[in-house]
Amino acid sequence: MLTAASVATGLLLPTGTAFAQAAPAASVPPQAGNAGHYRFRVGDDIAATVLSDGLIGGPPQVYASDAPEAELEEVLRRAFLPTDRLTLNLNTLLIETNGRRILLEAGAGQTMGPQGGRIFENLAAIGLQPEDIDVVVVSHTHPDHVGNLRTADGGKAFPRAVVFAPRADWDFFIRNDPDLSYMPVPEDFRRNFAAAIKRSVEPVTNGIELYEAGAEIVPGLTTLPAFGHTPGMANFLVQSGADQLLLTADLAYHPIVNVDRPWVPGPDRDKDTALASRRRIFDMAAADRLLVLGFHYPFPGLGRMLKTDAGYAWVPVNWQF
Repeated sequence: MLTAASVATGLLLPTGTAFAQAAPAASVPPQAGNAGHYRFRVGDDIAATVLSDGLIGGPPQVYASDAPEAELEEVLRRAFLPTDRLTLNLNTLLIETNGRRILLEAGAGQTMGPQGGRIFENLAAIGLQPEDIDVVVVSHTHPDHVGNLRTADGGKAFPRAVVFAPRADWDFFIRNDPDLSYMPVPEDFRRNFAAAIKRSVEPVTNGIELYEAGAEIVPGLTTLPAFGHTPGMANFLVQSGADQLLLTADLAYHPIVNVDRPWVPGPDRDKDTALASRRRIFDMAAADRLLVLGFHYPFPGLGRMLKTDAGYAWVPVNWQF
């Protein structure tokens, strides 16, 4: 996922260019904020908690690259959203099963703007520390999914955790100098973006566990191929008994522009493959009536997919107290 803050150097792009920095956090005391965690269960065996890592965002056209400008603005107005900036959430998921705590997506940290990096305070709010995490699994290696793997001083942010990443992404982004010419941003941003990915994963390079999409990470957690956004992006299927939860990573950024409307996300590396992945997995979610967690959807990001004559519709779940 892309925004305007350079993950490596703090470079900011002007608002009028391809990506814009997330807006500064409001000057409200932390204790006045709302909850950044949301608990629920998947079957009898899995306790799940959505942990917010904060917010990022950018110009709406970035996330709906083929949308006619006037139509996009009208859709955003009808949804009571700003027309100049689309806010995206960072919804990581903690699952606790068989005595293990597994974090799905590490989050952005400060790599993508000043409103990220809140996962640690939200862990503390539920009585946990980074050293309590046993496993971290990332769907792909963009900075908003791996940024929190590194502490400010270069250490391992989750000191006890085994980290899993998709092999194809590791080969493309980490082991080589990636060709990021598909990103509609200036060349210096591309260089900084690539450097930031490598910088974020430096502390976990030794001991990284690389997986092929389709592999089971632990009992109850399976990865699904969702290629296109990146070479190896995976989705996650969490299962306990008859209950299932599907995590869709960056198949879509915001339900208003990528689910309720079929517009194509600009940051997809291979847009045709990404579109095929999106349709295949959304079809499965709708047909099986799966509970879905969207990484960038409005917090807590939980809902269900409906198949419609025009494509799909997103239906948020009712809040559980």
